[in-house]
Amino acid sequence: MATNDIKKEYTNGELTIVWKPGKCIHSGVCVKTLPKVYHPKDKPWILPENASTEALKSQIDACPSGALGYYMNT
Repeated sequence: MATNDIKKEYTNGELTIVWKPGKCIHSGVCVKTLPKVYHPKDKPWILPENASTEALKSQIDACPSGALGYYMNT
């Protein structure tokens, strides 16, 4: 699998964050916006349970590279 094809998913039960590391430009918008969710030095580095679904959606929509996306769980 090519680096650009890698996807990692993190869920809070209601929403699943999809991270595509090959697209990430490390702008830091995610960490600055929701520091309780994004911890780049930890594994897992995304803890979606630390913010509301609405806050996550708003922050993900602001990702400048499109490396972060989401879908709602049914």
